[in-house]
Amino acid sequence: MTDYDAYYDDRHDGHDGAPAGEADRTDREHGMTRRQLMRHAGWFGGAVALTVAGGEVISQIAGSRGSTAEAAAGAAAAGSGTLRFVQVSDSHIGFQGPANMDVAGSFTEAVDQVNTLGFRPDFVMHSGDLTHLSTAGQFDQVKQMMSGLKTDRVFTVPGEHDSIGDAGRAYRRTFGTGTLGDGWYSFDTHGVHFIALVNTLSLEKLGHLGNDQIDFVRKDLAGLPSDTPVVVFSHIPLFAMYPKWGWSTDDALKVIALLRRFSSVTCLNGHVHQLFTKTEGNITFHSATTTAYPLPKPGRAPAPTPQVVPARQLKDALGIRSVGYRQGDRELAVKDQRLA
Repeated sequence: MTDYDAYYDDRHDGHDGAPAGEADRTDREHGMTRRQLMRHAGWFGGAVALTVAGGEVISQIAGSRGSTAEAAAGAAAAGSGTLRFVQVSDSHIGFQGPANMDVAGSFTEAVDQVNTLGFRPDFVMHSGDLTHLSTAGQFDQVKQMMSGLKTDRVFTVPGEHDSIGDAGRAYRRTFGTGTLGDGWYSFDTHGVHFIALVNTLSLEKLGHLGNDQIDFVRKDLAGLPSDTPVVVFSHIPLFAMYPKWGWSTDDALKVIALLRRFSSVTCLNGHVHQLFTKTEGNITFHSATTTAYPLPKPGRAPAPTPQVVPARQLKDALGIRSVGYRQGDRELAVKDQRLA
């Protein structure tokens, strides 16, 4: 049994007769308590809104309603110097199949959610698999759809579905302006440094960055003070979420080593179509949900193929995630719940 399988082991679901404290201690051996597992258990949703304020990162699924305390925290975060942005992922425009008969419609709904958050995001990041088959028509369609986002800037990174047959050239013609190499880049805003990586072009099994891109990261980080908050975007996870399914990046540890000197690092990815959070020291990894179709939890199916759920349950599976993070803390305060 892998560590990931242990996170979802039914022996720790609170029904095995063990006291809650004992169950938590058992799960903690695998890096996650049962209560944390329950907070991480959402698996399908829309856009994820993230706020960075005073060293704290807070996220939630767009279109949700929080508690009075959460609303007050959000209002406080709206002050001067606050950064708020939105992550969407895995829209798979062009997909046709029973898992979602209208991916364009669900992505339009995600765009509408972003536009009704109650604030104007500083930017929106799409973390890959914008399209399903990387055709020119699909890239044009998703670009036009994202033009409806009420934000000043839209950023993207490519997924493997955006690189089919041409090593990402069609993607870069549409979305690669101002990028380096095969589409990587960085930028700064509100005192936060952002890096957008491409790990989907050399896929034999796992994601891969390559020496040129790792050298870019080394030079990019060299002049930054260690107390600079750093956020890294990629499509495939930069941690070994489930290598058997390709949910990992084979040379990511070389980048992680460069990031360890920073006091606050957040890595945001797509690809896995489900919410998952992992913390290693000062680095927190968040896997995003999707606007297209769910994928199975690792080890619960022979392969990561689109999962068909009853149509009436697709929107019921949308969820809310609130994440609190303060510089220097080793743990996240995470809450996930459905929007039913």
